[in-house]
Order: sequence, then C-alpha cells, then structure tokens
Amino acid sequence: MLKLDKITKRYGEVEALKGVSLTFRKNEFVSILGPSGCGKTTMLNIIGGLDRYTSGDLNISGISTKNYKDRDWDSYRNSSVGFVFQSYNLIPHLTVLQNVELSLKLSGISKKEEESRARTALEKVGLIDHINKKPNQLSGGQMQRVAIARAIVNDPEIILADEPTGALDSKTSVIIMDLLKEIAQDRLVIMVTHNAELAHEYSNRIVELLDGQIISDSNPYETDINGEKLTKQKRTKMPYITALGLSGKNLWAKKGRTVLTSFAGSIGIIGIALILALSSGLSNSINKMQSDTLATSPITINTSVFDFSGPVVAEDTSNMSEFPTDSKLQIYEPKVQTNVITNNITQEYIDHVNKLDADKYISIQYIHKANMNMIRKTSDKYVHVQSSSSHMGELLDNEDFNNNQYDVLEGRMPQGDNEMILVVDNYNRIAKETIKELGLGDIENNVDLKSLIGQEFKLIQNNDYFVKDEFGLYREASQQNYETIYGSENARTLSIVGVMRQKEDSSFQMYQPGLYYRSDLVKAFIKDSTNSDVVKAQKEVGKAYSVVSGMGFEGHSFKEADALYQDQLEELGSSSLPRNISIISSDFEAKKEIRTHLDAYNIDKKDADKITYSDMSEMITGVMETVVNTISYVLIGFSSISLVVSSLMIGIITYVSVIERTKEIGVLRSLGARKKDISRVFNAETFLIGFVSGTLGIVVTYLLTFPINAIIYNLTKTENIAVVNPIHAVILIIISIVLTSISGVIPSRMAAKKDPVIALRSE
Repeated sequence: MLKLDKITKRYGEVEALKGVSLTFRKNEFVSILGPSGCGKTTMLNIIGGLDRYTSGDLNISGISTKNYKDRDWDSYRNSSVGFVFQSYNLIPHLTVLQNVELSLKLSGISKKEEESRARTALEKVGLIDHINKKPNQLSGGQMQRVAIARAIVNDPEIILADEPTGALDSKTSVIIMDLLKEIAQDRLVIMVTHNAELAHEYSNRIVELLDGQIISDSNPYETDINGEKLTKQKRTKMPYITALGLSGKNLWAKKGRTVLTSFAGSIGIIGIALILALSSGLSNSINKMQSDTLATSPITINTSVFDFSGPVVAEDTSNMSEFPTDSKLQIYEPKVQTNVITNNITQEYIDHVNKLDADKYISIQYIHKANMNMIRKTSDKYVHVQSSSSHMGELLDNEDFNNNQYDVLEGRMPQGDNEMILVVDNYNRIAKETIKELGLGDIENNVDLKSLIGQEFKLIQNNDYFVKDEFGLYREASQQNYETIYGSENARTLSIVGVMRQKEDSSFQMYQPGLYYRSDLVKAFIKDSTNSDVVKAQKEVGKAYSVVSGMGFEGHSFKEADALYQDQLEELGSSSLPRNISIISSDFEAKKEIRTHLDAYNIDKKDADKITYSDMSEMITGVMETVVNTISYVLIGFSSISLVVSSLMIGIITYVSVIERTKEIGVLRSLGARKKDISRVFNAETFLIGFVSGTLGIVVTYLLTFPINAIIYNLTKTENIAVVNPIHAVILIIISIVLTSISGVIPSRMAAKKDPVIALRSE
C-alpha cells in the first residue's frame, strides 16, 4: 500500500534522510525508533504529505508521487491520512465536536453526516460526554484522545502518530496506546516514539533509524504493493461557510480586540455616513421646500433672460499692460455680453402656452409693457409717476391665489380697472427710492396705513400727453403742462383702495413692495394708445425714424431696426404681444409637466427661435444642492483618508492574526486544506471585520442623528436635517467590506504560503 523508495531529504547541506527504502503493509502497527535528530519525524512528514522528499520516490498503491501537485497531496492528507501529534494541535476556539468535524468539512459531506461521524469517533475514544467543551477544559489525555478521534473520523487507511505519548504520564500513555493498537487492527498505524518499551509492547513491527538511515526492521515487507489499493481520493474544498465559521469563532474568542478593531475601522465609515446623512437630510429639506413652498413660484418667460449657466464674458486684457507708460491710443471693439438670451415671443408660442391643461396651473398672466402716463398731485406740485418701474405692475387675475398668499392690512383688493393696491414688505416698509418713483414722495415716515387709502393718480391718454410740434414730431408733456393735462376730461382717475402684505406662511413672494393694478387697466390703456395720434403716426412712418425723438432705427450696433421699432411702439403703449409670461402651477408635480410642455416647443426649432424660461425655485434649489454636494464631496474626501488608514490598520491586525494562528494553519493543512482554503479563512476574517465595522459605523451614525437633529432643531427650527439613507448605509457597508478585504489580501497570501511542517512546530 505504501512504499518509500530510496527517499532522500536535504535541508541545505544537511541530509535528514539518506536513501531510505521501506514498504508498509495495509494493516500493521509500525513503531519507528531512534534518537532525536535521526530523521524519524521528517520521514513521518514525508509519508503524510506535509513535507516533500528531495529525491527517490514515495509510491502509494503502486503510483509514484513524483508528479503529485499540491491538490493531490491535499486530497491524500484528507482522505488517506490521519495525524496524531505530541502537542495535540487542537484549535482552541472550537469545541471538541467542532475540532473533530473539521476534517469532514473539507470532504464535502452533509452537516448531518458530519455530526454523526464525529460523535461516533468521539464515542470510540470515550469522550462522547465532553463534546461541547473547549480544549482548555480537558486533560492532556483527553486532548490526545480528541486528536485521535479527529484522525480517524474520516476513516483513513493510514494513521501517523508523532510521539503521541510524549506529553502524557505513564497511565494515560497506556490508554492512548491501547486505542492506537485497536485502530491498527484494520489500518496502517505508523508511530514515531522514543519509548522503546511501549513500542515493543504494542507494535508488531519496529523500524530503527540512525543518522537518516534504517539500521533495523523487525518485520520487513517486500511484496508487491499494487494489490493493496488505497481508497480513491476525493478533492478537498473548504466551503465559504466553514471559513466564515472558523473566522467568526476566532473573532468571538477575542471579543475585546474584535470590538476595538471594528470600532477603529468604523471611524471612517461614521465620518462619511454622517456627512451623507446631513447631505441627504438637507437634500430632503430642499426638495420639501421646493415642493411645499416654491411650487407656486411662477415659471416666467421674459423677452430677455440672463443665462446663469454660461460664463460671464469679459474683455481679454491678458496680453496688455495696465497703466501703460507710452502715449499711444489703443482702439478696440467692445464685446457684447453674450450671457443675455433674447426670447422672441410670438403668437405661435402664446398659442402653445394656451394649450396647457387648465388643471395644471393656477394662473397664466400675459404681461405687456405699458409705459402708462401717470401724474400725481401733491400738496404743492404735480409729479410724474414712473409706471415702468419694477415696483409697479399687474396683479395676477387669480383672486384666490392673491387672497391665499397675501393679507389685506387696510382697505380691500382692487375690483375695477381704476383701482390699485399698495404692497408693503414683511416689516410694513417701502424703500424711500420706491416711494419717490411712485410719486408718493410727500408721504412721511410712520404714517398710518389708513391714510394711504384714497390716494389718487391720473392716467393721461397719449393724445393729451404727446403734443405734435412744428416739425411733425410728438413731444412728451413738460412739467409745466402737468397741471393742465392732469385736469383733462380724458384723464382717468386711479386710486389706492388697499394695503396688503405677504402672509406669514406664504410660500412665495410674488409681489415686490410697490403699487399694483388689475390687468384690465393695462388692456384698456393699450387699446386707447393704439388708437392715439402718436402711435398712428409711428406706424405710418414705420421703421424710418422715431416720431418722438426724430432719430432713425438703422445702424444701431446692438439691436436691429425691427427690435427698436417694436420697442418704440411698446414705449408708446401699443404692445400687441406680451413682454413677459408668468405661469403659476397648481402643485409641484404639475410644474414638472408644465416645464415638459414648454420644452416641447423647442423641439426641432433653430437656436434663434428657441424660447428659454426661468424657474426661480429650480434655480434656488439647484444652487443650494450644488453647494451642499460640493461641501459633502470635500468632507467625504477628508473622511476617506481615515477610512483608508483604518483599512491599513486592519491589514496589520490580520497579519498579527496570521502569526497567532500559525499552528492552526498547520493543523488545517495536515487535514487536507488547500492553500486557497487557508487564504479563504483569513479573507473571511477580514470580510467579517469589514461587515462588523461597516454595520457598527451605520448604527453609531443612526444613533448620532438624534442629538444632531435635536441640536439643529433648537438652533434653526428645522426638523430631520440628518437622515440616514438606507441605500447609503448598504453601500458604505459594502465599501467597508471591500476595503478590509483588500487590506487582508497580502496577509492571507502569506498565510497560504506557510510551510505546514514549520507551522505545526510554532507555539
């Protein structure tokens, strides 16, 4: 069954075995005797496949092992050989039963069969009542019996015992020898020992070695071994669950260090998770604000839109010297600011807007440029009102929206086209400059709001405001004529009928402080202006020149004549198309659909014909999200440094674990574990540490969100600013596992490459 043919083993210049030839029977108890250093253990390790011979051959059932690969030796050790060591070599963090089952786990049998066979083996050695104990709870004799049970559990044909009684007293030694003798009845037992008395008493064959050579053999065997076949060897493989179990039990046995290591590894995860939690919470708050408070902010389409996404164009002076010393004039052509986008609002576009579903919007307001001629009489003079000011404009036609967003402090909302309402800010203020623009400069500070009710203005028609001179041009009325035209019978009286202010819980400030009137007033003024003499005269001369200034429209460097002509008509109050369109959506989801509808207009349009809209809410939230994301990325970058450092630390700790578990590596290799199985054990350990670190980091982060949210709420009244996103949590745990697994690759490879013979000798 087993034959050593001129086996030689060299360690450098030293020959441990010198051409040893020996043949073993299938059933016998062989004792190998000899002084220390004679090569007994070396020969045993070669027979067991733990060590490789330098020359010669080891024949197993007539098959040479010269061409054996690592996987063949692993299968041979697992299926055909069982080891019994002097120092027992039990794994301390496993129970008696688990130690015995270990060999079976590499054989690929079921869990139920594993336990059954392990219990049977323990029953044979008389330890069935101690299966749940750890090795440190057993005596030396009991531990050796566990080792014997582990050796026989896989029913190998060969048992190799290296000084099995060397660490035992005489009484216990007899018990162990009786067990080995019983085992030898149906298999080959090869025992290395110094105890000649026990060898002669129990063995049926004694081989003596001296200086690496056989000097005697009490019962030599020279027959052909081909007739004695070993059982077919199965490929060994350690399941991932077994590797996880071994590593998990090892980590559990060192709970203190495992907790500290996991906590150290979780610090980087905690940092990143907190940043992501704050970022997620802020994003949720921004989205909520956008949904709840900014849904009613209008989508606006203006004839001129500033493109915030494009770069600001500036003059290129990089090749010029500032404050030059020469006296030469440099002539240059100024660059036009290209960030301003011009929208050509056409009737086609208005028709497209009007196709919106009515349930998607609260209001669509078409705002025309109406440079209305308004004059107000103060106590001592008549003043012109700047009706084109940004603080004077149209009210939305939707009265429900106005009533929901604003409180009327005094008076009432306008109901006719001759009524206006004054809007103040949240502090009941209006800027001094605004007051002057509105012709209310005579009003004193801290005046009662009631006193503003009834303030009157006169809207002067074009035929009274523009007077034709001797050159055929139409001149605006001068201040000296204000009193006359103020009293014209065609002048329309406008009055302030109320004062309103944005509600405390209002979602959007639609109106800036100033004067506002109904759209009916603008429509009536445009109608009257279109029929006025000055507009008719302008339309008659067309684009030739302005009937107000006398200047031509051609040759302007910034605008074409067509655009200047349209501007002139708008200045005269004859606007056929709106200057601005304002759309207020019914809710946030509807706003998305409105934007989609507006975008559809630009499909297949030339760039010059495309219409760009503005959504202030989207712009605000976009800027806020960009700032939040930028800060988050920077902080995550810093936190990642600690994550990498902790991963390196885990790699070092894994290397320490490899050193501590060197003997365990030797035991696993002796049981038939492959090199990749050893790597798998330590990769499983780093996997578990990474999982625990990541999970601990997420749990700690989740717990920290409570005090963080409480503090932020007390400071800002903002709720749930730190929110752990489950997706982020899973990703961070995966990152933790990946990083720690990477950090454990080198230590695990080092463990796999360890020589099993040297590993078994380590303490």
